[in-house]
Amino acid sequence: MSYEITLAGGAATKILATAGAGGIALTVWALRAAGLPTDEVATGMVCYEILTYAVYMGALVICGLGLWFGVFAGKAPVVLTLAPALFGLAVITIVVSMLFFDVPAERYLLRRAHASHGRARRWWQRAAALPRSLQAGLRAAIAMFRRRDPAVLWPLVAWGFDIGTLWAAFNAFGHAPPPAVLVMGYYVGTLANTLPLPGGIGGVEGGMIGSFLAFGVNGSLAVLAVLGYRTISYWLPTVPGTIAYIELRRHVASTEVTTATPATTPGPVRPDAAARSPA
Repeated sequence: MSYEITLAGGAATKILATAGAGGIALTVWALRAAGLPTDEVATGMVCYEILTYAVYMGALVICGLGLWFGVFAGKAPVVLTLAPALFGLAVITIVVSMLFFDVPAERYLLRRAHASHGRARRWWQRAAALPRSLQAGLRAAIAMFRRRDPAVLWPLVAWGFDIGTLWAAFNAFGHAPPPAVLVMGYYVGTLANTLPLPGGIGGVEGGMIGSFLAFGVNGSLAVLAVLGYRTISYWLPTVPGTIAYIELRRHVASTEVTTATPATTPGPVRPDAAARSPA
């Protein structure tokens, strides 16, 4: 079931790519259907997102500042190096600060909720739950590092293979740009996943191609490499993910039926059976 949830969540992310909202929603639904408590699901999902996007934001900071200060080879347009690096640094700072300022942040958001009305109030109320959720997920991630859980390395592997696919696509049609340029072009382009487009189709391609053009990569090479990469990264996970989703629906339905079936009324207990009972 974990296998099916993972693949189905990946497919849902492709279909509804708004910052991975589709994959998150499907994963939460499946984990709740599997019987996990709500608080455990929430903490686990936040921990997973923190570990995953720590690599993202860390890469923006390291490669962006490295290119800007000339540590890494490649052009350094400010919009694609310094600006993303500062953005990544701000995200990291805000998330880490929740270890110490979760209560003040929650109180501030609740005050804004009380001062608002209608849809704005509901939005602020939902936002007020975010500081404590971030703190719980961050503490769970820190605990994984302290016990040297090898699972903390998998986000590096996942991002690495995805960027490796883009590198292979560049080499299939020419030569890949310098490593830092490849990483920055990839991550800046994938920021288009925050747009409400199915699978980020159009947005991600345009973002990546535009980024590589700004870094001085040949236009034809950038178009061919990005489209080749997206063909693999979009369609390859979607097919098995759709199959996994269908199987997951069947498993959840069968679980619900089993849970809803009333237990058989026990018959009278024989005296000898009662005597053997530990009670």
